[in-house]
Amino acid sequence: MTEEEIKELEKEVKKLKRISQEWASQLHDLVEDRLPAGYEEIHGISQSTYDACKAWADANKRLIAATAAAN
Repeated sequence: MTEEEIKELEKEVKKLKRISQEWASQLHDLVEDRLPAGYEEIHGISQSTYDACKAWADANKRLIAATAAAN
């Protein structure tokens, strides 16, 4: 991977981390503010949070591997 590709992957990892944190915040707000009345939202928000965190973890693994290979 070129240095430019690694930089793009770093940007992607940062973006995915921000998105996962936003979903985690929504999950937190649901727990703190809207339960038990908002119980029907649990599945959708938790699945979206999981998906966002998984996307970040996968991209972060690719970044770590690319960085190690470049050194």
